[in-house]
Amino acid sequence: MAKVCEICKKSSQPGVKYKRRGMIKRKGGAGSKIIGKTLRRFLPNLQKIKIVINGTVKRANVCTSCIQAGKIVKS
Repeated sequence: MAKVCEICKKSSQPGVKYKRRGMIKRKGGAGSKIIGKTLRRFLPNLQKIKIVINGTVKRANVCTSCIQAGKIVKS
């Protein structure tokens, strides 16, 4: 099953994880340098809950932002 919200179609987003070296300037160092970049994925915060769609109860993957916004009706 794909990691996609069934309400807003939110899915994974590409991103980068940075590896740094050196002490930051505000702590008295010369500044931190980026020495490596790794590709990664940011996944949506999906919850499997029972929702009402067209009068029928269905179990669906819904992101927490849709749940908080009230875009669904829980059964």
